[in-house]
Amino acid sequence: PIKDFRPITLLAKVPSLYVVHPDLPVKSLQDFIALARSKPGRLNYGSAGNGSAGHLAFEYMKMAANLFIVHVPYRGTGPQLTDLLAGRLDAASVGAPAILPFVKSGKLRCIATGSKERLPQLPDVPTVAEQGFPGFEMTQWYGLLSPATLPAAHADKLASEAARAVRSSASRERLAGDSAEAIGNTPAQFGQFIAQEQARWKAVVARAKIKPD
Repeated sequence: PIKDFRPITLLAKVPSLYVVHPDLPVKSLQDFIALARSKPGRLNYGSAGNGSAGHLAFEYMKMAANLFIVHVPYRGTGPQLTDLLAGRLDAASVGAPAILPFVKSGKLRCIATGSKERLPQLPDVPTVAEQGFPGFEMTQWYGLLSPATLPAAHADKLASEAARAVRSSASRERLAGDSAEAIGNTPAQFGQFIAQEQARWKAVVARAKIKPD
């Protein structure tokens, strides 16, 4: 339970990309939504498994756009990408580091990014928020927590040092290579972020009736 931990700092966010096979006749998220609405239940998307980040990401988008698209769970990202690249899947949402090479090579088409702002690596691809869903953000994130028994003064010191490290030019450069955004905030800010994430994903999980394998 979250009460067993003390938030220290949010280290970084890695955006998810919404991608389709190039044979699918869509160029944007709005095109995809229109196609899905014209063929309810006939399009599919894959994920690395029930309850995975990709599963949650696509269900979040489905909830926002009120779509009926069939979920195909796999046992890992590898098998999922194999079928997506082969055209046996229509779409997926995958973390940027794993999927960018396939987008850059033209083997997959990115129709939207889950980031708040456009990615430098894909400057021509709009965010989900830009395409009709203000406030939408889908990122995988990494944070630092400690046992709840850690004294507040120690937590503040640890947060300060961790934030300084992750915001350094070397760290930013390394993270940017994976399309990741360095954050480094306070324990209070990270705690608030976790609470917001819990509320958001609770709604998505409930609507989609998600149960991890």
